[in-house]
Amino acid sequence: RGGRLKVITTSYMGATDLKAIQFLSGLKNTEIKVSYNTRNERLHAKAYLFYRNTGFHTGYIGSSNLSRSALTNGLEWNIKLTTQEVGHLIEKFQKTFETYWQDREFESFNYEQNSEKLSKALKQERQISKNTINASVLFDVKPYSYQSEILEKLQTERQIHNRTKNLVVAATGTGKTIISAFDFKQFYAKKPTARLLFVAHRKEILQQARAIFQGVLKDNNFGELWVDGIQPEKFNHVFASVQSLNNQIESLKLEPNYYDFIIVDEVHHIAARSYRPILKRFTPEILLGLTATPERMDGANILDDFCGVIAAEIRLAEALNRKLLCPFQYFGITDSVDLSILEWKNGKYLPSQLTQIYTENDRRVRDIINSIDKYQNNLHQTKTLGFCVSQEHAQYMAEKFHLAGLKAAFLVSSNSEQREKLRQQFIQGEINYLFVVDIFNEGVDIPEIDTVLFLRPTESLTVFLQQLGRGLRLADKKDCLTVLDFVGNARSEYDFETKFRAMIGKTNSSVQKELKDDFPHLPLGCSIVLEKKAKEIILLNIKNATNFHKNHIVKKIQNFKHQTHLPLSLKNFINLNHIPLEALYKRDCWTRLLCLAGEHEELQSKFEKNITSAILNKWLVCDSYAYLSFILNLAKNNFQFNLSSLSDIEQKMALMLHYDVWSDKHSFKNLEQSIHAIGANKALVNEIIELLELLIDNIEHLEQGIQLPYNQPLKVHSRYTRDQILTAFGLSTFEKKSHNREGVALNKKLNTELLFVDLHKSEEDYSPTTLYNDYAINDVLFHWQSQNATRPDVGKGLDYINHKKIGRHILLFIRPFKRDEYNLTMGYYFLGSAEMVKTYGSKPMNITWRLREPMPSYLLKESAKLAIG
Repeated sequence: RGGRLKVITTSYMGATDLKAIQFLSGLKNTEIKVSYNTRNERLHAKAYLFYRNTGFHTGYIGSSNLSRSALTNGLEWNIKLTTQEVGHLIEKFQKTFETYWQDREFESFNYEQNSEKLSKALKQERQISKNTINASVLFDVKPYSYQSEILEKLQTERQIHNRTKNLVVAATGTGKTIISAFDFKQFYAKKPTARLLFVAHRKEILQQARAIFQGVLKDNNFGELWVDGIQPEKFNHVFASVQSLNNQIESLKLEPNYYDFIIVDEVHHIAARSYRPILKRFTPEILLGLTATPERMDGANILDDFCGVIAAEIRLAEALNRKLLCPFQYFGITDSVDLSILEWKNGKYLPSQLTQIYTENDRRVRDIINSIDKYQNNLHQTKTLGFCVSQEHAQYMAEKFHLAGLKAAFLVSSNSEQREKLRQQFIQGEINYLFVVDIFNEGVDIPEIDTVLFLRPTESLTVFLQQLGRGLRLADKKDCLTVLDFVGNARSEYDFETKFRAMIGKTNSSVQKELKDDFPHLPLGCSIVLEKKAKEIILLNIKNATNFHKNHIVKKIQNFKHQTHLPLSLKNFINLNHIPLEALYKRDCWTRLLCLAGEHEELQSKFEKNITSAILNKWLVCDSYAYLSFILNLAKNNFQFNLSSLSDIEQKMALMLHYDVWSDKHSFKNLEQSIHAIGANKALVNEIIELLELLIDNIEHLEQGIQLPYNQPLKVHSRYTRDQILTAFGLSTFEKKSHNREGVALNKKLNTELLFVDLHKSEEDYSPTTLYNDYAINDVLFHWQSQNATRPDVGKGLDYINHKKIGRHILLFIRPFKRDEYNLTMGYYFLGSAEMVKTYGSKPMNITWRLREPMPSYLLKESAKLAIG
């Protein structure tokens, strides 16, 4: 008697299930939505049926034997809740359901109109191999949100940073090939004549890749294979094996720029002589590399082939939460070895010293075996991979384990001819412990690995994640990966914080707080347990690394030349020492720190405080390419310009810059004089240039313009401070600065209202009566709660309802938190124009806004979870 039904269809849904849907669709006032799920991810189909005024609250569809009697007589779990007792829980249910209901994956379903389409889709799904995608489908294949993020980063690399050789790093099973297909689809839409070359080393990979491209492009005829004697006819869209391509590469009558888009799968093979001729032979417009292992097998840096950067990667926490990888149980074990006495050079310990200290006595080996026995079920029934510092260390460990009665071996470059033999012995259980040095050795790519031993400190986060990833592959009868990390007393330079941040994922709390609270925000199914002494070592290290004192940074600057051969620059310094820009600038400006370290001539203090404050509080929390580039261009001209030569938008950005540096306390006669003054301190101008180039290089999103009947400088999806926003929309002028700090700001002259939303609210900043309900329902719908006095029949509330009629522009700005982990006031993301869809309630009003531009995945993920907790 009135309700909503959602159905998720997969190949497990049969004819009887369709009858159940038919029965449900006949219910009076019941609205149905269906998702045609082609990604074969869910194991069964569920339909959630919500009734009002009935005893039957939830229907469950997923059995081929489901019938009408099953619906009426099925098992139920009921709980009575009232709005008076637990109103917040009821409200949470309602908000959560609304976000699911508005998910674009679901479309409205009518049995008479859509049943044939549904039946065909289900039949099609049953015929599809689980490893392929058939293109003859009745629907569009769409990327997941994390895949959309990667696609946007790839576009940013090309459009903003002019880097067209791009590397995507993602674990096996996370959809690297599908990402490449969507990436090519975007390119193909703009250039329909584009030619594609997809290169891989196995026929099965090429067949699967071609099927995926056909599905994404909805073209059964797309692509030709070139492998095992199969020869393409047209060479326009080719899926070729390395061997087949190299056998004929000299005789190919194709121009170097014949292929517009080249994709190299498993690109860590790129150092092999078989791959190198292909890259030398062709010069594509776009080169895309796919890998789970961003290091070359010969130990060289794969980034040399891809503009020196990883364009995009699927983060560990994201992959774990999506169950694309096996969950881990990480144990930080106290190590008996003291590493603080060892040398530190070029950002790492010396391997020779580590080898000596790890092989000079047997006590550590005994401790390692005891720890395995403590944390593993059975010493003799495991597939354990141990990462060592050198070949000598790996051989030493294997020999000592063998003497202890454990089946162990080592695999290093000197015995690589035994790779396949050792691999088979390891898989079959003839060897339980395999010790390696080179993590990129193909012989250890074994999903069945159930335990990983970190027997040496791993200075590189990339290497650590790849080592960890060797054990995170999904496998039958494998519930989780056991990780034993032996934590010794480390040098202060060693970076524990970044490693734990990667395992935890993105949270607003610091790693230090996460550690003290026993890691409450880990990915699903994962745990981190630290032994007492290990926890003390890690906490002390992170405390020393994050609680920077000015003298601490100065000493690091003085020691920089002893740690690396790189030139001393802001970028090189923060990268080598893992110091966030926010932490550095909270102590002082870079040039002043250089002076204190004796690495720069004496700095005049003119305007030093103003510029340092602008950097810390304005530019580090802003990520607009247009605005930061405007300031950079001015800085390169020493902030000398004629105001009349600037466009209207540039003049508004100049006013934003004015308030960034001088706030509202200044004695300048005009805007031109104000900006000229910033260039008075040449040393700081050079620092501004260096910093802005670094900030611009780190931008990972594409900003968009917005159509309004007047000029303003802000771009949609970029982040700005409140003062910058108020200035951009004319609420601050050169003569008077706006001090608006409310959740709304109205410019009557422009007939524009700005809505400022803090997604996460705490009672420290808000009273219980102002803890508004603001969250994303989906990528275009946003639920917003007005101020408490707003009502729908008069004043502001009535203006919101009639905003289109009265020509008022509603612009939405959101930020996740009021302050970030460095206690800096966060900037607001500009979501663009919004139109009212519906409203309910009074004092306050609850309004659903429809955004003109869809919210990016990285913002939607943060905003939507406010609805579901």
